[in-house]
Amino acid sequence: MDKDNENELIVFQDKKIRRFWNESNQSWYFSIIDIIFALTDSVDPGAYWRKLKERLKAEGNETVTNCHSLKMQAIDGKMRETDVADTSELFRIIQSIPSPKVEPFKLWLSQVGYQRIQEIQNPELIQKRMIETYKQKGYSDAWIEKRVRGITVRDELTQEWKKRGIKEEKEFSILTAEISKATFDMTPKEYKKFKGLKKENLRDHMDDLELIFTMLGESVTKELTVKEDPKDFPKAKSISKRGGGVAGVARIATEKELGRKVSTKDNYLTIPEKQKRLLLKSPKPKKKIKYIVSKKKP
Repeated sequence: MDKDNENELIVFQDKKIRRFWNESNQSWYFSIIDIIFALTDSVDPGAYWRKLKERLKAEGNETVTNCHSLKMQAIDGKMRETDVADTSELFRIIQSIPSPKVEPFKLWLSQVGYQRIQEIQNPELIQKRMIETYKQKGYSDAWIEKRVRGITVRDELTQEWKKRGIKEEKEFSILTAEISKATFDMTPKEYKKFKGLKKENLRDHMDDLELIFTMLGESVTKELTVKEDPKDFPKAKSISKRGGGVAGVARIATEKELGRKVSTKDNYLTIPEKQKRLLLKSPKPKKKIKYIVSKKKP
């Protein structure tokens, strides 16, 4: 599964809640202030949590001391530390929050935990959850189909790298940069800057064609990797450049036919993809033609 989709937003009664999957202990960790906002509609959930934390500490509640801090993406797009808790800790914390939403939230939280266990046993459910998450974020079915397929292609490629001893994230990043540079003339870092992104997932802000050429570069690289079976990192790096180069040639040919660039500065930071797609499809208003009638003198 694509790394960036493992930690994501989920929704409880129209309120977005950030979460993080801890692989080592197979547990979800949820943002506490997001949950407080979902349960209380507080104008300052951070202050609410600070006061609640002080009260629980004074009462000798050990749950508060067990809470961890993790960096999560804030509303402004920056990564900021926030308190998180796992499912069992959350059950104890929310008992101290007077809200009619607490009982429905408990049921929802139980379902979320059970859902993850099911996904481990049946990986197909991960894809279903991913699709549902993208729909909630405002993506169209056509875009989601390409994005999910791209994640599968990416996973297939990284599995081939791992089989050949390439397992470090840093190595993955270098090889991915080679593919991207050969495909788009930009590394992922350069591409994010081009699109005005910071911590956001680059591929979540690509349009259909950008996703297709990303897939092509990684798919060809995977096939070359299987065929040539590189035994060292330099060889894998060379293959990545060649795989991306195939997609790069196809991109240039496409741009020539379309008369425009494939890479765009567009992103979905303010307007969701589905809405933007509809706006692009809607006919442009016709310009009114002014007819000037000359007045002849009698």
